[in-house]
Amino acid sequence: MGAEAGPKECAKMLEHRFAVVIPVYNHGLTVKALVLEAVKLGFPVIVVDDGSTDITSLRLKEIAGIQVMTHEQNIGKGAALMTGFKAAAEMADFAITMDADGQHFPTDALAMIAAVPKGTKPLVTGFRKQMENALVPWTSRMGRRFSNMWIAASGGPAIRDSQSGFRIYPLPETLKLKTRARRYQFEVEVLVKAHRNKIDVLEVPIRVAYPSDRVSHFRPFIDFLRNSATFTRLIFRRIVGLI
Repeated sequence: MGAEAGPKECAKMLEHRFAVVIPVYNHGLTVKALVLEAVKLGFPVIVVDDGSTDITSLRLKEIAGIQVMTHEQNIGKGAALMTGFKAAAEMADFAITMDADGQHFPTDALAMIAAVPKGTKPLVTGFRKQMENALVPWTSRMGRRFSNMWIAASGGPAIRDSQSGFRIYPLPETLKLKTRARRYQFEVEVLVKAHRNKIDVLEVPIRVAYPSDRVSHFRPFIDFLRNSATFTRLIFRRIVGLI
């Protein structure tokens, strides 16, 4: 991709087809700005509203040219991603995902796309370089370290940022992995399942910001228990030789 080309021009030069999938739950203050930037990439944009009860739906109605899918109630980030992947698979080879809380810069997707070797379909995850910054919530820093360690123990890839939501997923390969987790744990399980199924996992440095109005739905105690249950299942399946 040429240095002079903008996002939409780059989109026309790609080997594969891409779609953007954005899961959202009560991110009414940040979702519109993110989606408008994602639209500029020149790919189809699918937003999955996972049962929001705030102004999210109103903000999405203000944006033209996107596909909005709605869960009547909140059933989890992983479930929202799977809903988006099924829709994206009808029009694209890869799904670009990003969080709706304002921490990501959509144009970083271009560097992630450029890192995909020609003729391959890896899973690409964004490595948030500034995650050790003191301004980053301690729950995010500790959660990432815990997750990285247990992914390796589960037979997954050696990775520096296993909790990054800015990723590129190969379709339909991801849909065939038979993941069970449907909340935050989906994002760690899918890394392990991809690695075990010979899907390459690549990391590309990305920027990250934590705006003052950022909304996080991560609950340290409950999600720690859910993470532990997911890793226990994955480690057991590794021990007994199950993919």
